[in-house]
Amino acid sequence: MSASVRFSVIVTNYNYGAFVCEAIDGVLAQTRVPHQLIVVDDGSTDGSPAQLAERYGDDPRVTLLLGENGGQLAAFQRGLAVADGDVVCFLDADDCWRPEHLARLGELFDTRRDIDFVFNDVELFDQQVGRMRHADRPVDLGYTAVSTYMLTHWYGAPTSAIALRIDWARRTLELPVGLSSSWRLSADNCLVFGTSILGGRKYYLPTGTVRYRIHGANGWWSHRTPANEYLNRFRSRSLIEHYACSVGLDARCVEFAKQEFKTKPEPTWREARRYAGLVRLRQGSWLRRTEQSLSILWSAWRRRGKLPVEFKGLG
Repeated sequence: MSASVRFSVIVTNYNYGAFVCEAIDGVLAQTRVPHQLIVVDDGSTDGSPAQLAERYGDDPRVTLLLGENGGQLAAFQRGLAVADGDVVCFLDADDCWRPEHLARLGELFDTRRDIDFVFNDVELFDQQVGRMRHADRPVDLGYTAVSTYMLTHWYGAPTSAIALRIDWARRTLELPVGLSSSWRLSADNCLVFGTSILGGRKYYLPTGTVRYRIHGANGWWSHRTPANEYLNRFRSRSLIEHYACSVGLDARCVEFAKQEFKTKPEPTWREARRYAGLVRLRQGSWLRRTEQSLSILWSAWRRRGKLPVEFKGLG
């Protein structure tokens, strides 16, 4: 049997003194003990640094990094600089994990050495309740570069529900200064888009172990205005183009949409429709593109073993 992967957990905090200890204690209570727990305080002004130093300063299980404010991406980079595990998990200080979270991730990473990036479902709690999920079952998403580049599709989850192999984290967070300054918030986009465009294999694993706190002062959740949504999409496009340029990817990649779809063992019907639309963007005759689009839908039906409701309604 192959050796178990070692998890480096990076908790990032900025003025979340009311929540950060719950997040840290939740990591320390994991049934699968992390290799490292790194806590990065990003220049908090609410007393968090003193609170963290008093509670965890002498705890050998916790590495504290206290410094000036630089934003979420800078905090990611500072934590990653001292991480030396096999897989990195990021946890926002206002979120928390159930005790079996790392154990569930470990079951997958230990046995699937070809998987580079895993994301989970998210349970909303506190001022709002609900669940955010990609699908109702585990999904091997295969490769996602074409779909991400052509459609700006986001194969991921919020920060606290992301885990990726450390080499992929380093590659995605190596950004020029001019681009880095755009990601003081929502730096999880760098991990999500970067891994897709640079060629990582992704997997969605619903676990019910990630809790995303809604408290009215969330860095991203509380700033979801139409203007901010637009600006985030605009910045995301620039980020994708940066990664794409580094590997020579451009719009011609749509020619490989069908091949990329074949890397997905059991695609969801939604994913099949996405790729059926992508192949229609290819060069060539209308008939040929239509044939390839229908072949993707047919392939998804055969692999899933039943005809989806949406397909039954097509006449």
